[in-house]
Amino acid sequence: MLHCSQLHANGSHLVCSLVTKHPDWRIINLDNLDYCCSPRSLESVEDRANYTFIRGDVCNSQLVNHIFNTENIDVIFHLAAKTHVETSFETPSSFQRVNVYGTRVLLGAAHQAQHQPQRFIYVSTDEVYGEGLDQVFDESSPLRPSNPYAATKAAAEYQVRSYWDKYKFPIIITRSNNIYGPRQYTEKVIPKFLTLLQMNKKCTIQGTLPKSRHFLFVDDAINAFRLVLEKGIVGEIYNLGASYEIPIMQLARELVKMVKNVPDSEVNDWLELVPDRACVDLRYPISCEKLQQLGWRAEVSWTEGIKQTVKWYQDNPNFWWDQGPIRWEVEKANNQYVGPAS
Repeated sequence: MLHCSQLHANGSHLVCSLVTKHPDWRIINLDNLDYCCSPRSLESVEDRANYTFIRGDVCNSQLVNHIFNTENIDVIFHLAAKTHVETSFETPSSFQRVNVYGTRVLLGAAHQAQHQPQRFIYVSTDEVYGEGLDQVFDESSPLRPSNPYAATKAAAEYQVRSYWDKYKFPIIITRSNNIYGPRQYTEKVIPKFLTLLQMNKKCTIQGTLPKSRHFLFVDDAINAFRLVLEKGIVGEIYNLGASYEIPIMQLARELVKMVKNVPDSEVNDWLELVPDRACVDLRYPISCEKLQQLGWRAEVSWTEGIKQTVKWYQDNPNFWWDQGPIRWEVEKANNQYVGPAS
């Protein structure tokens, strides 16, 4: 099995789950160790006999072709992507390269491999639907991405779909809500707020619009990925969603209470409004009925999931400290972090 990812929360948790639960499977992890990646995320499996790590770029067609020509790859989980919405406005070309071109390289190599894969699972995002105010999106809803990150994910989806339409190449696409949990890099909204609070800085909230997000705990997401592999129908798309939706302002308040243990009257002292970005979607509600028909249910409540997440960041305050961009951001002028990150 080939797993292409960055070693963020989703990718590393999926690798650890597959390596641990399937000792008879050989898991090959291709990753370029970008800024949001930490090899420490995989320390628990790095010495396992059924795990192989290859440092490399999914856009390197020579490397990717070599892997498919020398290994009998049965399943591909494609999570490799640049995902930070804020950054996608600043450097859209890098998102185009990794998210679109990288997907094309991987698809081409997999399709041309002598040993034909049984599944190619592409992990996408709810953001391809665009903003949903009163509308709940299902898998047949039109794609209306509204930021460069989401646009590149939608473009990659079209490429993946084309291999099913033209070649009946056995693809499956997933679109998930915001996934959170331990080991997530600090540019995402929950670890960002936690990091700020641990440094005795305020949570910075972008603008005054009522933005909210659905959050899915990483363990439930991993169970969904594994179920899609086991029971998902090729050529199909599956939404992965959480029923719990929380306004970003409420999220910040909850985290302030959990980390700082202050009374309600002092919560606002740890919040600061900053200018909104040019384009921000208020919410992304999706229906997961199709996935639930396969037998999936989110099992970790928001209360339990956020409790586990906060505890992990409290127990591991320096996990991301040796990453260059984090040190740089910490040294920036006070309160320059912004949210929410999708």
